[in-house]
Amino acid sequence: MLHFSSWKTVLIWLIVFVAALCAAPNLFTDASLPSWLPHKRVALGLDLQGGSHIVLKAERSDIVRERLESTVASVRGRLREAGIRYTGLAGTGQTIQVRITDPSEVDRAVTILTPVTAPAAGAPDPEVTLSKGNDGQLTLQITGKAIDRSLSATLTQSVEIVGRRAVEAGGIDPVIETRGADRLSVQVPGLADSQRFKDLLSQDGRLSFHLIDSSVSPQDAMRGTVPSRSRIVYSPDDPPDVYLVERAEVLSSSDLGDFQVKPGNDEDSSILTFRFNPESARRFGELTRKNVGRSFAVLLDDQVIATSDIREPVTGDRGQIALNYSPEETEDLAAILRSGALPVTLTIVEERTIDPGLGAGSIRSGLVAGGVGAVLVIGLMVALYGVLGVIAGAALVVNIMMILAVLSLFGAPLTLPGVAGIVLTIGIAVDATVLIYERMREEVKGGMHLDQAIGVGYSRAFMTVVDANITTLIAAAILFYLGSDAIRGFAVTLAIGILTTAFTAFVFTRPLVVAWVRHRRLKHLPKSVHTDLFDGTNIRFMGIRRYSFTALAALSLVSMLAVTAIGMKLGIDFTGGSVIEVRSKQGPADLDDIRARLGELNIGDVQTRRLRDASNAIIRIEAQGGGENAEQSAITLVRSELADQYDFRRVETVGPAVSGELTKTATLGILASLAAILIYIWFRFEWQFAIGAIIATLHDVILTLGFFVVTGIEFNLTSVAALLVIVGYSLNDTVVVYDRMRENLRRYARMPLPILIDASINQTLSRTILTAATTLLALLALYLFGGEVIRSFALVMLFGVAVGTFSSIYIAAPVLILFRLRPKAFDDNEDGATDEKSGKATV
Repeated sequence: MLHFSSWKTVLIWLIVFVAALCAAPNLFTDASLPSWLPHKRVALGLDLQGGSHIVLKAERSDIVRERLESTVASVRGRLREAGIRYTGLAGTGQTIQVRITDPSEVDRAVTILTPVTAPAAGAPDPEVTLSKGNDGQLTLQITGKAIDRSLSATLTQSVEIVGRRAVEAGGIDPVIETRGADRLSVQVPGLADSQRFKDLLSQDGRLSFHLIDSSVSPQDAMRGTVPSRSRIVYSPDDPPDVYLVERAEVLSSSDLGDFQVKPGNDEDSSILTFRFNPESARRFGELTRKNVGRSFAVLLDDQVIATSDIREPVTGDRGQIALNYSPEETEDLAAILRSGALPVTLTIVEERTIDPGLGAGSIRSGLVAGGVGAVLVIGLMVALYGVLGVIAGAALVVNIMMILAVLSLFGAPLTLPGVAGIVLTIGIAVDATVLIYERMREEVKGGMHLDQAIGVGYSRAFMTVVDANITTLIAAAILFYLGSDAIRGFAVTLAIGILTTAFTAFVFTRPLVVAWVRHRRLKHLPKSVHTDLFDGTNIRFMGIRRYSFTALAALSLVSMLAVTAIGMKLGIDFTGGSVIEVRSKQGPADLDDIRARLGELNIGDVQTRRLRDASNAIIRIEAQGGGENAEQSAITLVRSELADQYDFRRVETVGPAVSGELTKTATLGILASLAAILIYIWFRFEWQFAIGAIIATLHDVILTLGFFVVTGIEFNLTSVAALLVIVGYSLNDTVVVYDRMRENLRRYARMPLPILIDASINQTLSRTILTAATTLLALLALYLFGGEVIRSFALVMLFGVAVGTFSSIYIAAPVLILFRLRPKAFDDNEDGATDEKSGKATV
C-alpha cells in the first residue's frame, strides 16, 4: 500500500510547478517581472482596481416611437408622390391607419405601400403587415420581431459609441457588452471621474443644422397651424426660447468632424470648431449662397443651442459655433460629437463606482485577512496533527496558488467577494484532508496496519467528499447565474477552490503521506496526532431530540414571525435607491450636517452611518420613484452639495427596473438551489435523507434570515451569496454524517436507529468540530481584517456556519427517525437500548 509510482509523483509535481509558474507573475511588478515567466496576471475586478460598472437601458418604447414616425412619414411620402388622396393618417403604438378618399384608388394605394412591408435585408419575415378594411381604410402593423431586430441593431451600434465616450472620459480599455434584449453592460477600469462619463452618456449627441422658418412667428405657429414643412423647437434655457425651424436637415454631425474647443470672449462662453467633409462643405456653401439674409439654428438632441445669421456664403472646410457654454461644458460637447451620435437614448439603470484608492485598500484588507486566516488554520492543523498537519498546510498553500494560477490563465476577474471566497476556501479546504486523516485514524484504531489504512482512508473518504462538495458546487453555479459581476467573482473562486481542494487533498498529499510513513517506517500514527480527544465519546444526541427539535422549531417560528412582522433591512439591490461612501477632506465626517444639507434637496429619506474610520461615512438615499433617471439626478444633487467638503469613494445606484429583476432572480435562485440539491441528495441517498437535508437547510436559512432582522444587517445580493454558501456548507456537514449513517446501516442491519445515528455522529464528531473550527477561524479573520464592505458577509457566515453545524446533528438526524428510515420493528426499544446486546455500539 505504500508504493506510489514514480511517474505519478513526477506528474503531480509537474502540475504544481506549472501552477507555481502561472501564479508567480502576481508577485512581481511590471518592471521587476522576469522575461521567462508568463505575463498573465489575475485580472482585478472593478471593486479592487477602481472604476465604474454601469448598466444602460435602451427604451423599447423609443424604438417603437421612432419606427412609428418613420413608417408614417414613408406612408405620407409615397401616397403624396403617387397623387393618392387620403385622410386620417395617424399612428398609435405599432399601428398606423389611413383612409383612402377614393375607393377606386385603394388597390393602387396597396400596391404603392407594399414596399413598406418588404422584409429587411436578411430578415425572414415582413417588417410591417398591411391589411384592408371597409370604406378605404388601410391598417399597417409594425411587427414585434421588427422592433426586436431594430433594438438589437441599435444596441450593437451603441457599443462602439459608448466605448469611445468612455475613452473620452479618461477610461482605459473599457469593456462594453450587450446584456439581454435591451441592456448594455459598461465596465470602465480605473476611471477617475465617473460623473463626467455619465454626463457624456446623458446626451445622444445628434447635432443638426436647420434653416429658421420666418414665414410665421413661433408664437403665431403655436397658436395656429404649424407649416407642414416646419416644426417648433425649444432652447434648453429656463424659461426656454421658442423657434420655428424647417424639418429638413441642412447638416448633421455625420457631415462634420475634428471637433475642438476655443475660448470665448469670457469664462461663460466658448467656441466649438469643426471641419466639413468635402461633400458637406460643397452642400453647405451652396445652401448659404442661396439663403443669404436668412438664419439657421443648430440643434443638439432637438434643442436649439445656437443660431446664426447667413450674411455671406460660407466657403472653406472649417466652421465654428459660438456657444454660451463654459470651456469645460463645450469640451464635453466636443467629446460627445467626436464619439458619434447614439442611435437611441440610453438610461442608466444601475451604477457601481469604486474609487481606485478604496479598491487598493480592499486589496490590502483581503491580503491581511487571507494571511491571518491561513496562519490560524495551518497552526491549528499542525497542533492537532503534527507532521500530517504540516502536509495539510502545504496542501493549503498549493491550493491557494492553484486558484491564482487558474484565475490568471483564464482571465477570470478577482472581485472583493472573490477574495472572501478564497479566504472561505482556506477554512473549508482542510475538510477533505481532515476526513482522510480521521478515516485513516479510525482504521488504525480498528487494528489495520498503517500502510493499509492510508489506502482505505483515501478511497473511502473520496465519495464522501464528492457528495459533500457537489452541493456547494450547485450553490456556486446558481450564484454565478443570478449574481452581479462581483458575486460571480465569488462563485468562480468558490468553484475553483472546490476543484483545487479535491486535487490537493487526494492527489497532492497522498505521495507526501506515503513518503513520510515510508521514511519513518511507521506502523501506527505517531503521538503527535491529538484528535483522539473525541475517541470514546458516546453522547446520546438523539436522547434529547424531542426537546432540541421542539426548541429549534420554536426558534424557526419566531424567526419567520420576525421576518414577516418586522421585516429585514433590504439593501438597494432589492428596493432601489443609492448608497454613497464619502470621506471628509478635513476632520471627521459630520453626520448631522450631512443629513441637514441633504434634507433640503427634496430627495426623500436620507440615512447616514459612520464607519470605523471617523472621516468616512455611508449615505443611503431612498428610491426616488420618478423613473430611472431620477436616481442619477439625486446623485448629481448630492455631489453638488457635498463635493466641497467630501471625496466620493463609492457610489452604488439601482433603479426600479433592476431592483425588481434582482428580487425576482434572487428568489428564483435560492429556490432553484434548494431544488437542485434536493434532487441530488434524493438521487444519492434514500428519500428520508433528502427530506432531512432540506428541512435542516430550511432551518438554517430561516434562522439566518432572523439573524438579519435581529442585527439590522442590510440584506443585499452579497447576503444572498452568504445564504447559498451557508446552504452548501450545512449540506456538506449533513452529507458527511449521512454518509457514515448509510455505511453503518449496511454494517448493523438490526441496530436501533437512534443508537446507530448517535454512533455515526460520534464517529464523525472530530471531523465536524475541526472543520467548523477552521472555517470559523478563517471567517473571523475575514470579519476582523477584511474591510468594511465584506464585514457583514463574514458576520452572517460566522452565524450560518455555527447554525449549520448544529442543524446537521439536531435537525437532519432526528428527521430520519420521524420519517422511519427503517421499519419500526427494528426500533421498538430505541429509547432504552444501547446496542444489540451489550448496550454499546461497537463501530
